Amino acid sequence: MAGRAAVRPDVLVVGGGNAALCAALAARDAGGRVLLLEKTAPEWRGGNSKYTRNVRVASPEYPEDEFLRDLIEVTGPDLDRQLARFTIGRSRELPAWMEAHGARWQGALRGTLQLSRTNRFFLGGGKALLNAYYRHAERAGVEVRYRTEVLALEIENGVFRRARVRAPEGEAEIEAGAVVVASGGFEGNREWLRRTHGEAADNYLVRGSGANDGRLLGQLLELGARRRGNPHGFHAVACDARAPRAEGGIVTRVDAIPFGIVVNREGRRFADEGADLWPKRYASWGGLIARQPGQLAFSVFDRQVMGRFIPPLYPPYRAERLEDLAGQMGIDAVALIETVEGFNRAVDSDAPYDPGRLDGRGTRGVDPPKSNWALALEQPPFFAYPLRPGITFTYLAVGVDERARVLGEDGHPFANVFAAGEVMAGNVLLNGYLGGFGMTIGSVFGRIAGEEAAVCGRAA
Repeated sequence: MAGRAAVRPDVLVVGGGNAALCAALAARDAGGRVLLLEKTAPEWRGGNSKYTRNVRVASPEYPEDEFLRDLIEVTGPDLDRQLARFTIGRSRELPAWMEAHGARWQGALRGTLQLSRTNRFFLGGGKALLNAYYRHAERAGVEVRYRTEVLALEIENGVFRRARVRAPEGEAEIEAGAVVVASGGFEGNREWLRRTHGEAADNYLVRGSGANDGRLLGQLLELGARRRGNPHGFHAVACDARAPRAEGGIVTRVDAIPFGIVVNREGRRFADEGADLWPKRYASWGGLIARQPGQLAFSVFDRQVMGRFIPPLYPPYRAERLEDLAGQMGIDAVALIETVEGFNRAVDSDAPYDPGRLDGRGTRGVDPPKSNWALALEQPPFFAYPLRPGITFTYLAVGVDERARVLGEDGHPFANVFAAGEVMAGNVLLNGYLGGFGMTIGSVFGRIAGEEAAVCGRAA
């Protein structure tokens, strides 16, 4: 493979996750010759998408205005509202398009609170969806190369010329009529995380793909792409502290938080565990834990709520007495008991408990409060999960327009450079997260990027 590759596709797609596959499929549907480069081996293909379960879509049951309000509520008012509304509007088309390319659906999983109206679940999860997309793409004539890393993009005056790549056979240059960059954020780059988050980053887990090093994101910004998003922001959830440093996936996420209390390593509560519906709130916990001593916390609950959430991969600590549980957690037993007893006294036991909605069963006279689903921890055995921030993807992005074209600093688009997925998600995600919305962004802009790149690349 040394030297210059002979193939000249109309569209070069960089990445192997959902956004990249949607781009490749859409470009091929539009008649383009497509080459997709996946950095990893086939068994690790798919980036963060292999760890997903669902996509959020607008529908008659979930109107676009409500969708937008939910998004603004979690990420703040400073997002690109026009692009966000555009993304939400185009999400209506996704179920039919996905089905046409191999997606199959199942009902909402038990324990996925409040998602059945807003989200569509993939039969078999994200890995099964990606497998279906890859099969469809290869049958349609998309060429896929694995273990092929793009080292650099050659872009002159806003025009993509070629990519320099490294594969097991050696280095090569690949020319194409257009390029779609769908290679993710920089969450797998520990050095970059340290630059933005300091020493605390050493205690972060990467729930998603360790292969996402942000190389092309950084290059596009250096080449004059408009900087968008939040350079310090990330989609980070509470993950089991015993999970691997990277590639832990969704099975390491801990969803027990709304049903009990969360304490830091000093045994003290630090946030409202029942502030909102879990799909709007779960991604705030990565950042909350990141601000705690040692970036460590614990979800604590009793037998009353066991079974109400999808259990993660690792079993919880378990003990008949709180002091014994504290010993397993490695924290001061007196502090934990004081916190639990203070919380128990503050629970408004007159309000009915209903985990299926915002039930208003909160606390009185304790700081921080718990706004919903407050139950006294008084029925042993007691359980705890150790928690660390688990990053899925980062929110620094290149600016794009509604045609998925990468924008320059002057606001003018690059001629034949498109972006989809996490590399551009920061246009509409600045903080927090809305369950399933990452797949929405990747699918909407992947489709658009592929269609636009095919037109552009065939004309080149």
